[in-house]
Amino acid sequence: MFTGIVEGTGTVRARTETADGLRLRIAADGVDGFDGLAHGQSISVSGVCLTVEEFGTGGDATPGGDGEDAWFEVFLAAETVAKTYLGDLRAGDAVNLERAMPADGRFDGHVVQGHVDTVAAIRGIERVGEDWRFTFAIPEGHGRYLVDKGSVTLDGISLTVAEKRDDEFDVAIIPTTYELTTLSEKAAGDPVHLEVDVIAKYVENMLDGYA
Repeated sequence: MFTGIVEGTGTVRARTETADGLRLRIAADGVDGFDGLAHGQSISVSGVCLTVEEFGTGGDATPGGDGEDAWFEVFLAAETVAKTYLGDLRAGDAVNLERAMPADGRFDGHVVQGHVDTVAAIRGIERVGEDWRFTFAIPEGHGRYLVDKGSVTLDGISLTVAEKRDDEFDVAIIPTTYELTTLSEKAAGDPVHLEVDVIAKYVENMLDGYA
């Protein structure tokens, strides 16, 4: 489980396509704690829960390199490639990173599974004082899980719905979130991974048949 509190960004250093999916090597770019990964550990890469297969320090995180970045490799099965935009990433692209929440850790965001529901598109970005307001299209069939002031996960970031309309919703982004995550590199038209609040889906399932 994750909380949607992104620890920092990493950079894709290499991608290898296979018959079964795609393997990515990602440099943690100095994010604290990522030099202590373990095989089989869960990690959120821009909101997608993946498993660490290989990891290390030394090398510039590019095969054959000679720098000192911590790096790790993850495998994306065909379903993950089809359901997310991770398959479109290339060397040099940035991703949001969060390790799984420890049992005794602080719970500062909301319950995030890393199970992406769909991909949404950014419709607009507006600077409002020191903050930013991002507008996202609501993918078909997902509007019922979004409510004003409710939680939503976008590219692995725990955010609050500021306003919901018929086919789009807004979130307010504070400077810290803007600077710490990949949102600072996004533009209108770019995709983001959308994960709705899982509690809403459980409630819907329990009430199904009573309405």
